[in-house]
Amino acid sequence: MFLRSVARAVPRTPAAIRAGPVAALKPLQARFASEHAISNPTLAGIEKRWEGMPPQEQADLWMQLRDRMKTDWHQMTLHEKKAAYWIAFGPHGPRAQPPKGEGWKILFKVGQLVLASVAVFYIIHFFAKPLPKTMSKEWQEASNEYAKAEKINPIHGVSKPDYEGKGFVQSPAAEKQ
Repeated sequence: MFLRSVARAVPRTPAAIRAGPVAALKPLQARFASEHAISNPTLAGIEKRWEGMPPQEQADLWMQLRDRMKTDWHQMTLHEKKAAYWIAFGPHGPRAQPPKGEGWKILFKVGQLVLASVAVFYIIHFFAKPLPKTMSKEWQEASNEYAKAEKINPIHGVSKPDYEGKGFVQSPAAEKQ
């Protein structure tokens, strides 16, 4: 459908009529794509200059190369092909190599944060109040006996006839003071 409408929009010559609708696209490509090569000084050393170029200049150069790539690639110069490949796939931006020593810096910072979190943990536990009396082993054993007497959760819990678990006991025996 698109080719039919483009073929109608392009002025027809006898040669274009014989070649068919695909050949009618050639004048459109030539109209939108740049016909002249990008100068060699512009592309020379692009690998070294790319990161230092202003973003607008980078975008302009990329657009020029993109327009040149729309034409026949045999018409592009070797410098244009190399520059287009390097800009598209080169080690810059997110594909750049990390700076030397970055791994050690990250390891050092992670170590610092782990030590800080351990310090905060022990400071909080140093100033914390003692455990409540319900966390003693004796209290938890008494809770087991109460659950059995009241038949709490007789299907899966402590009241089950053949129950073999610890029940509510989770703490070690209380220290004598």
